[in-house]
Amino acid sequence: MPPSPTAASSPAASSALRQPGFLPFLMARLLAMFAQQMQAVVVAWQVYDLTRDPLSLAYVGLAQFLPMLLLLIPAGDLSDRMSRKRILAASWSVAALCSALLFWLSAEGAHQVGWIYAVLVLFGCSRAFTGPALQSLLPQIVAREYLAQALATNSMLMRTASIAAPVLGGLLYAWGGGALTYGCALMALVLGVLLLARVPVLHATARLALEGSLWQRFGDGIQFIRSRPIILGTISLDLFAVLLGGVVALLPIYAHEVLKVGPEGLGLLRSSMAVGEVAMGLWLSARPFKRHVGRVMFIAVAVFGLANLVFALSTWFWLSMAALMLAGAADMVSVYIRSALVQFSTPDTMRGRVNAVNMLFIGSSNELGEFRAGSSAAWLGAVPAAIAGSLCTLAVVGGWMAWFKPLRDVDRLEDAAQASAPADASPAAQA
Repeated sequence: MPPSPTAASSPAASSALRQPGFLPFLMARLLAMFAQQMQAVVVAWQVYDLTRDPLSLAYVGLAQFLPMLLLLIPAGDLSDRMSRKRILAASWSVAALCSALLFWLSAEGAHQVGWIYAVLVLFGCSRAFTGPALQSLLPQIVAREYLAQALATNSMLMRTASIAAPVLGGLLYAWGGGALTYGCALMALVLGVLLLARVPVLHATARLALEGSLWQRFGDGIQFIRSRPIILGTISLDLFAVLLGGVVALLPIYAHEVLKVGPEGLGLLRSSMAVGEVAMGLWLSARPFKRHVGRVMFIAVAVFGLANLVFALSTWFWLSMAALMLAGAADMVSVYIRSALVQFSTPDTMRGRVNAVNMLFIGSSNELGEFRAGSSAAWLGAVPAAIAGSLCTLAVVGGWMAWFKPLRDVDRLEDAAQASAPADASPAAQA
């Protein structure tokens, strides 16, 4: 079982917090998370409020995904050749510029969604560089013996921010419109960059001269994942489950037309999944899974699909929130298994490229999933699209259980690490 979330007050977490630079890193990332989550709520609400077209929500995801798709390869390679801290500071600075542009558009009362899409394209460019640098930086800040506790503490705080930030974003929009919300996001990102400057990088290994072309070096990261069927199985399962079954992009439609709860209710809906994630994290800290890790992961993804199906059919606000909380709790299991395997199975000199591939999977499942959900809603209607996506998730679980037998049969996390050694045969062949 991957390292379970641990309260920051525990001895282990306290040891991680005493690592130089870990606390300012946490605060900087927390501010960036608040900014991005608040901004996401307001952008989705504004775009749908201006157009009342489900397809417009699809373009919100597509505008962020396409630049990520094009730039993740050079971003991952750059993260292995340059200072990850500087790359992260630069990407957050570009994100702050995006918040400033959205603030200006809202203050000017611009009603052309094309300008919003243009800003989101720039924001997607910044996220392409944020992902590999951010995921690869923590092992350079914290000593390896404290890395598990640092990952758990970091994840718990990020999930907590995912609860509070959307609610705060919805409230700020209700009080002062987009200008107030984007202004707060801008200030949070600027403070995050300033805090990041105070983070010392003490555990970076000496950078080696990387041979070959950009594509050859990135191919090394892909080959690393392909040769480890358990890692490939976990990240591809997450990709297709969220890509086909995610309902986050449909929340503005449900808040507007199905549940009729306004922007404040939209913020609560977006926070519900994070509530479930934090609750599962706390439960795991007290009762961690010790056996049958692979089967638990498949069960969790199946529960994710079933919970989204309940949300798709619900017309009661509180039942919808409960379904999203359950989906978030199930997703937490998958996130911990995937992140632990990637971090501990990858050498530092390759982390940028491997995390770029991982971020490409995550970005595909989130941003491209938003496009899938929005376009499906435009063609079929929001409720049929959500139902079809949930059923597809359940079908993916059945297919992956048959195809990735090594992942299905993992008993303990330690066994998974050993089974992630390079394999000669393809995952399908090993099934």
